[in-house]
Amino acid sequence: MRNTFSTYRIHREHTKTVSIGNKVIGGGNPILIQSMTNVPTEQVEACVAQILRLEAAGCEIVRCTVPTLEAAKAIGEIKKQIHIPLVADIHFDYKMALAAMENGADKIRINPGNIGSREKVAAVVAMAGERNIPIRVGVNSGSLEKELLEKYGGVTAQGIVESALDKVRMIEELGYENLVISIKSSDVLMCVEAHRLLADHTAYPLHVGITEAGTVTSGNIKSAVGLGIILHQGIGDTIRVSLTGDPVEEIKSAKLILKTLGLRKGGIEVVSCPTCGRTKIDLIRLAAQVEDMVADIPLDLKVAVMGCAVNGPGEAREADIGIAGGTGEGLLIKKGKIVRKVPEDELLLVLREELLHWNE
Repeated sequence: MRNTFSTYRIHREHTKTVSIGNKVIGGGNPILIQSMTNVPTEQVEACVAQILRLEAAGCEIVRCTVPTLEAAKAIGEIKKQIHIPLVADIHFDYKMALAAMENGADKIRINPGNIGSREKVAAVVAMAGERNIPIRVGVNSGSLEKELLEKYGGVTAQGIVESALDKVRMIEELGYENLVISIKSSDVLMCVEAHRLLADHTAYPLHVGITEAGTVTSGNIKSAVGLGIILHQGIGDTIRVSLTGDPVEEIKSAKLILKTLGLRKGGIEVVSCPTCGRTKIDLIRLAAQVEDMVADIPLDLKVAVMGCAVNGPGEAREADIGIAGGTGEGLLIKKGKIVRKVPEDELLLVLREELLHWNE
């Protein structure tokens, strides 16, 4: 690969389409949200329970690690009980990839550099071709080859991209092009640059994320910044917000990132003001309760939760509906107009009732 990069970029509208189970990505299809289970895949009941929770939160593709033959066999049992495509995550042992595909994995994730010899990679590619199973070629900044580290003087965006494209080329030479590419780094700006460079060089759909982003707080900030920049440039066909915590939180964050960028419609958006000395209501608790409460209401609306009756009506004017706290009571506001006063302990219930009967 040359050290200079073209300025032509493959926008997500023009990436190749890839079918993953009952989902299609690339080619301008909606950006899909992924997550990964964090319980042992061999524990089928626990794994299924977690995936069903992820589905309910809005997860559209799920990945499970397959380190053992028992885990590979569990793939088949898990798939019988879930409703979204399942990706098998493989490290090092190519036999796990073969077993996962034999047991119905909808896609496999491998780093060909970790699989071993070309013959082993060829065996994986051959079975994927026979079953038309997509391969996600994944390269992380921590897995760069020694020669690339020496060539670029350490871990760089250029090195990550070159490594990924080398792996893609290897699979293409084996006659297979049903591919998705994933390159990740915990360095946000390096990750952004790597995706920009990669999108200049390939039309395969890209799975994007900031790896090892951290806890729910720091991971959300790093992911929002990194994914926000990447997605806004027209790059990315699937996303994962990687957090150290309950994977359901990853789905909530991913949905909000996509909605904030205008890349996903539907669902209620909650806006709330910061607290100040005028706040006479438990706004922090109330705003959290509203967010949880509206999660299952299928309306495309903006709901405002304001802390005081002084600025509340004005600040909520752009929202479809809102509540503004007072002393022991609050205001119900619809389309910028005050409807009525409501006792504080009834605000949440009244708001929910208004939303449930919104279209009546």
